Amino acid sequence: MKKITGLLLSAAMLLTVLLSGCDQNRQQREHDIIILFTNDVHCGVDDNIGYAGLAAYKSMLLEKTPHVILADCGDAVQGDVIGVVSQGEYLVEIMNEVGYDLAILGNHEFDYGTERLTELMAASEAEYLGCNIRYSGSGENPLSALAPYKILSFEGTDVAFIGVTAPYTLVSSNPANFRDENGELIYDFYGGSGEELYGQVQLTVDQCRKEGADYVILLTHLGDEDSVEPFRSTDLIANTTGINAVLDGHSHSVIPCDLLKNKNGETVLLSSTGTKLNYIGQLTLTAEGYITTGLISDLPDRDGDTQGFIGGIQSEYQEELDKVIGHSDVALSAYSESGLRLVRNRETNLGDFCADAYRAVGEADIAIVNGGGIRADLAAGDISYSGLIAMNPYGNTLCVVTATGQQVLDALEAASRFTMAEADDGANAVGENGGFLQVSGLRYTIDTSVDSTVETDDSGMFLSCGENRRVKDVQVLMPDGTYAPIDPSGVYTVASHNFLIKSGGDGLNMFMEDELLMDEGMLDYQVLIAYVTDFLGGTVDSVYSEPQGRITVI
Repeated sequence: MKKITGLLLSAAMLLTVLLSGCDQNRQQREHDIIILFTNDVHCGVDDNIGYAGLAAYKSMLLEKTPHVILADCGDAVQGDVIGVVSQGEYLVEIMNEVGYDLAILGNHEFDYGTERLTELMAASEAEYLGCNIRYSGSGENPLSALAPYKILSFEGTDVAFIGVTAPYTLVSSNPANFRDENGELIYDFYGGSGEELYGQVQLTVDQCRKEGADYVILLTHLGDEDSVEPFRSTDLIANTTGINAVLDGHSHSVIPCDLLKNKNGETVLLSSTGTKLNYIGQLTLTAEGYITTGLISDLPDRDGDTQGFIGGIQSEYQEELDKVIGHSDVALSAYSESGLRLVRNRETNLGDFCADAYRAVGEADIAIVNGGGIRADLAAGDISYSGLIAMNPYGNTLCVVTATGQQVLDALEAASRFTMAEADDGANAVGENGGFLQVSGLRYTIDTSVDSTVETDDSGMFLSCGENRRVKDVQVLMPDGTYAPIDPSGVYTVASHNFLIKSGGDGLNMFMEDELLMDEGMLDYQVLIAYVTDFLGGTVDSVYSEPQGRITVI
């Protein structure tokens, strides 16, 4: 194994080392091999350091050594409006401008569909890598251009780069992206077990070593969260050999340099940059055989050409926001005719629309969305991107879980605990609660004559409720269009977003431990856009002219 140093340099210290110009270090720097890396930029093109800062830093390093490689570890093309309106194209153009050499697929690279992903990869000047993406379809593999690894040579030193995408991508992007027209799974990520993933990566590492690689660097989108065990980057390191460093993404962790042991007890470096370009990662291979990693922050310089290029795209996508993507025959509103906000204490036609979008796109039995997350009306007439984005502006992500009927009943009870018989007092809405649920696939009655028995902890999280409940006559929509009483012991698929499902938002914590069928897929406004364009054929018709009678308050 190569010599590894665990010295963690602050940004200022690392810049001093690189820029000092000390005579005794200059020759060594000329032969350094530097790998700059990013992960989970999520469309943050000018956040924090920004791509213009990255471009400036890369140019500075190229003045010191010609051996500079720029790599991305996934989730670059989704996360903000600039990605949605261009379906990732603007991000690829910007990354080309900055000069990326290598990239891998994060789970959100799949969010625009596999066909679109192949177009983005073709347009990218970076080579995409992925050693653990397996295709089992009958036709040609749309992702056939994806190479498992790339070996680059620097003055006789060969460095292998291997791409690894998270096996749980199958649930953290839309599962439909990985199935054929018959619903058959045609992609997987060697995720049958941890051992299956480790074995596939080990085969690739061994092949790179066989071909003469002096170093093996993994570009991974795995993360280090306990919830994704056994597919964490730390798990992969502990169960493989022959890897020098792992540059990771997904969990948005800030890791300057962790020193971990591989299967043989040898040291492997692990580093990750967080998200939104709050840091740039740097791995350095010296002529003496040392390996270091560190994170760069607080860069004052910006590359003018890159900044201008990004500015031009931002001006262009402002025009995209106003483009018409559909039409609504009716006005969708969170308010009463007198202007009182009702979405937090009553069913509204806008709430029905949003919940229907989650249920349709999430392919779920039931959908729930909190009224507090619905922030703008949709007027009758043309529908633009900006109109739907204003409606769901928070950037929450689609999640689908399997849940029991009892959990659904508890969620409805907790969400309805403040509801009053009257929606307003003549001047203001009353009984408002940001966690009041707009629903799809359900209908029920809230009996306000029953005092709420919901109990919460000191932080407002649901604990329990008594047998005498306010929510009554809960029925679930069946495939044939009829309704049947909910079965408390039955199992249903429930669609919502990460704020509710994973974080227990508004105190609705009953789903947090459930099995995730989709884990942080589309952004909230992408769900609405997909519903209008893909499920409604571009037209919101008169079925949404009034609330559909899903929630009755007595």
